[in-house]
Amino acid sequence: MRTALLLCAALAVAVPAALAADAPPAKPFVLPHGSKDINTAVAGDYTLDTNHVGVIAKVSHMGFSLSVFRFEKVTATLTFDPKAIAKSQLSATVQTASISSNVPGFAAELAGEKYLNAAAFPEATFVSTAFHKKDATHGTVTGTFTLKGKSKPITFAVTLIGAGPGFAGGPVMGHVIGIHAEGAIDPQDYDMGPFFKEPIQLVIDTEFDHKG
Repeated sequence: MRTALLLCAALAVAVPAALAADAPPAKPFVLPHGSKDINTAVAGDYTLDTNHVGVIAKVSHMGFSLSVFRFEKVTATLTFDPKAIAKSQLSATVQTASISSNVPGFAAELAGEKYLNAAAFPEATFVSTAFHKKDATHGTVTGTFTLKGKSKPITFAVTLIGAGPGFAGGPVMGHVIGIHAEGAIDPQDYDMGPFFKEPIQLVIDTEFDHKG
């Protein structure tokens, strides 16, 4: 009986050890890091990562400073091929009622009828019409910006922050393109009232994810 128990114990130790010896070594964990080479991005359809996006409007405060407002609800899709950037397509939507301000109560006032009129016009949209590459990490995206039912052309200067595989194959990050973009609109084109006269700067920092 004792011999049988010793034999079982020996097998319990030896078998897992033998299996482990035959198993391929585990791959070391590598933390993803974006590349400045846009060619590391895969071609295909991308979706804006709502966990990594900031849409900022910088508005002149009567010529004294720039007031900063953030829009919290944004969605977008991007069709992109690093080998044919000019054929890329981008469509984005911002929920105008999602504006936020560090001034108590001011966000609700801005979303009201006097300014953004979010009840009647809940969405501001951008649809691209042209992509132009300037150099390895810079370019422009031109398109139509629609706010309060009025549409005007706008051009964003775009900087590549990083591209390439994220946690490829995982549930959160597949392949990623991260960008910084800046453009400007004339508030008088959109009936924003006499308080807003100077150009409003739009600043966007975001990541687009490709899960394929």
